[in-house]
This record gives sequence, structure tokens and C-alpha cells, in this order.
Amino acid sequence: MTMTKLTLSKTLLAITLGSVLTTGSALAAETTTDKAQSTASSAGDKIDSSMNKVGGFMDDSTITAKVKAALVDHESIKSTDISVKTDKKVVTLSGFVESQKQAEEAVSVAKGVEGVASVSAKLHVRDAKESTAKGYAGDTATTSEIKAKLLADENVPSRMVKVETTDGVVQLSGTVESRAQSERAESIAKAVDGVKSVKNDLKVK
Repeated sequence: MTMTKLTLSKTLLAITLGSVLTTGSALAAETTTDKAQSTASSAGDKIDSSMNKVGGFMDDSTITAKVKAALVDHESIKSTDISVKTDKKVVTLSGFVESQKQAEEAVSVAKGVEGVASVSAKLHVRDAKESTAKGYAGDTATTSEIKAKLLADENVPSRMVKVETTDGVVQLSGTVESRAQSERAESIAKAVDGVKSVKNDLKVK
């Protein structure tokens, strides 16, 4: 009788322990699954966020490129002096223009580009005196360079050639010994950077 009770007690203990272990394993499995799902969800959110950031960046870059292209295509706007930046589809124009009208036209062109939400204009109208001074300095440098190249050329009597530059237009005057010297002097002047055209008034002896 005593042995039977002892056996029964052991059996119940085994069943109880088995139940506890099974329950613990189930809870552990659920906890691991929950953590895995949570991690996967978090990773997915991060990927979506990163994709949105990349997408936004690409959109801004595309808009900037389109605005620059539109400004270049506009004949009355000097786009080389205008800087374009885009942040969250808001375009900022900065730099210099020749007149207030050009500034307004630049803003209008930017607003007309697809994807632009708004335009912030930080454009400055260039001082007319400043432009004139720069033009004069450029003409002086051009004249000096042409004279130096004529002096270095063995075929042209540089001392007999007068060089004048106005707004990039070069005028050659004086007297040379042959038509070939006249053409050579003109060719040298045309090859200098900043020269728009050459007016050859050289006389042949």
C-alpha cells in the first residue's frame, strides 16, 4: 500500500514537472517570436525611412538640375552668375544679375519648373559702375596680352602696330611691310582669350 502511494506520488510529480517545463518552453517560444517580429518591424521602419530620405534627396537634385537648365535656356538671363539650391522642393536663387527685371525673370523661370514648391530669391543687382570697371580692366589685360604676343612673333613688326580694345573688340592700326604681316597680326589677336572680334586697320607699305 505504501509502495503504491509512493509510486503514485512520483507519477504526479513527473506530470507536474512536465507541465511546468512545457509551459515554460511555450512562453519562451512566444517571447522569442515577439522579439523577432518587433526587430523585423523596427528594421522595416528604418529601411522605409532611409528610402524616403534618399527619394527626397534625389528629388531635390533633379529639381536643381531642371532649374539650372531652364535658366541657361532663357536668353535674357545670365545664368553663370546665379547659384541654385533646393531643399525639400524649396528653390533658393542667389548671386548677381544685371537688373531687377532679370531677377524677376529668374524667379519666374524657377517657379515654372515641375516639382518646385516655392522660390526664395536672394539675388543682387550688379552695380553698373562695377561692371564698367571690370570691363575696362578686362580690355586693358587683353591689349597687354596681344602686344606681348606680337612682340614675341618674329614675322610681325610689333613696334609699328597699335592695339586698342573696347568691350572685347580689338582694333589694330599702323603700318606693316606686307599683307602676310597684317594677316598674321590679326590671327594673333583673334587667338587671345576675351577677344570678341578684331578690326584690322593695318596699312601695307
